Amino acid sequence: METILFLAHTEADGTLAKSALEALAAAKELPGKLLAGLSGAAAQPILEETLAVCGAEFAQARYSTDAAAAEALCKASGATIVIAPQTSRWARVLPGVAQRLGGRTDTHVTGINVQDGKITINRWYYRQRMEAELGRTQRPWIILLETGCRAPFEGAFATQPVKALSVDAGVLRTQVSGIQAPATDEQTIRPEAELLFVTGAGWTKNQRDGKPHLEDAERLILGFLHATQSSLGSSKSLVDLSGEGQQVLRFLTHLNQVGQTGSTPRHAKGLSTCCHGEEPHVVGWRFVRERRAVNLDPNCGWARGKADVLYVADAFEVMEKLNALLS
Repeated sequence: METILFLAHTEADGTLAKSALEALAAAKELPGKLLAGLSGAAAQPILEETLAVCGAEFAQARYSTDAAAAEALCKASGATIVIAPQTSRWARVLPGVAQRLGGRTDTHVTGINVQDGKITINRWYYRQRMEAELGRTQRPWIILLETGCRAPFEGAFATQPVKALSVDAGVLRTQVSGIQAPATDEQTIRPEAELLFVTGAGWTKNQRDGKPHLEDAERLILGFLHATQSSLGSSKSLVDLSGEGQQVLRFLTHLNQVGQTGSTPRHAKGLSTCCHGEEPHVVGWRFVRERRAVNLDPNCGWARGKADVLYVADAFEVMEKLNALLS
């Protein structure tokens, strides 16, 4: 019988993020003995048997302390399978922990299944063009589950006390002096948003009067983001303009890029503006469930079955009217 460990790092207040609750829901569906392993400044009981490595030195993301905590939790639980959320913090640590334990790890997992008592996973390859289903015989097997692939756990937590493990943090050569983050209203990447708003290179091109209107484009795009709290995406051609010496939208970076060489978001709805809907860009929309686009070209890629609704119109005029309605 498998011993399954749900592994998570807690938030500053000791709670679990949505991505961790999604991984917990997946872990509870697997056959075998289930335990919880938490690391962070503080922890609350999750399951009937919850192990924790707590302390100020484990609060911040740091490879040495995160790896020491994860290794101790895996060893103490005797886990043969470890389920963890695919966060940046765990993604850089757990492959190394698997190496220390003589096990294996799979990252960016999008599904966990059970067939005839055997656990298999789903994972996309080749820029989300091919999906594979695979299993492993090596143990421990550490699985990092992508966020947005399933509903989070919504049940009640256990009330049994947490079993604290004593772990030596060692010499801390990395010190966290503070956090610098943009103001909430300046944030453009919002993974939890319902809507993904994607901009294309058409926003920077010459308009009907033969001139580009970058200031108007920035005002319209930011106005829509502030009104809807949607997440901002971009085509590769638009974010690459900065390297070509052309005028660009100042708030865009390669972190906003969506497509074959960018991110693959999982928002419920997507609205594309001034994008042609070419295949590399649409690959990034694979998990967006409702797609709409605004483009002046009725023969663009979005019109070829890639959008649920295509508005053949000027994006500047459409967004101006839309912002007026939202305000």
